[in-house]
Amino acid sequence: MKPTLLLLLVGMFAVSGWAQDSKHEPYSPELVKRAEAGDAEAQANLGRLYGMGEGVTQDYKEEVKWYTKSAEQGFAFGQSLLGFCYYKGEGVTQDYKEAVKWFTKSAEQGNGGAQFNLGAFYANGTGVAKDQKEAVKWYTKAAENGNEMADLRAGAQFTLGLCYFSGHGVTQDYKEAVKWYTKSAEQGNAVAQTFLAECYEKGNGVTQDYKEAVKWYTKSAEQGNSDSQYYLGLAYSTGTEVAKDEKEAVKWYTKSAEQGDERAKKALEQLKSK
Repeated sequence: MKPTLLLLLVGMFAVSGWAQDSKHEPYSPELVKRAEAGDAEAQANLGRLYGMGEGVTQDYKEEVKWYTKSAEQGFAFGQSLLGFCYYKGEGVTQDYKEAVKWFTKSAEQGNGGAQFNLGAFYANGTGVAKDQKEAVKWYTKAAENGNEMADLRAGAQFTLGLCYFSGHGVTQDYKEAVKWYTKSAEQGNAVAQTFLAECYEKGNGVTQDYKEAVKWYTKSAEQGNSDSQYYLGLAYSTGTEVAKDEKEAVKWYTKSAEQGDERAKKALEQLKSK
């Protein structure tokens, strides 16, 4: 596998930003009362409930209304969610520049979801001039943000690893890439585990170590990653990294093929034709 920079990851992590800063209250007259009285956190929570249709009829316009009230008071959580609405065009006319505006306000207050999304916007030139260095700046802040959910932080760490591996916005540095892949992989990010495994397999940024490669391919494959399932099947089929085991090869090729991986399908056909 040849790692490629996965730049457009905005939607993948913006939603997980809901878990930060806020209490996830259920809909209640008390919540509405606090929101109407100007409580910015309650307003953000109420907007979230309208967006999800939890306890109330789903209403994107009402969602945006409450996010806006919260965001205009400077509440980072509300600003991040409002930015996401503008990005998606949910309850409001899609406007990438407006999304950048609100993500920036939120990111500058330390909101990791906004930091990650802002990085993706700069990487892709979405609503702002493309700037890979600025993208790396925000990815780094999100990757180092200790207040975030593990999955969001791990996603930012993996993306930062991709930047270092590919030399996008930074000097290419395989060792630094491995550092960030490892941080992400250790938190359970299956894609990072795959990329880390390949680094060990190829000796990119780390001493070549087939056992370590198989270890990470296995962790990723067991989470359902089709690429790792294929490479694990290949390892067992060839016996270059582990003891040759055709049954294990078939097992992992099959799992990958069932997810549509054409390489795995061909490998299975070749094994069956022997």
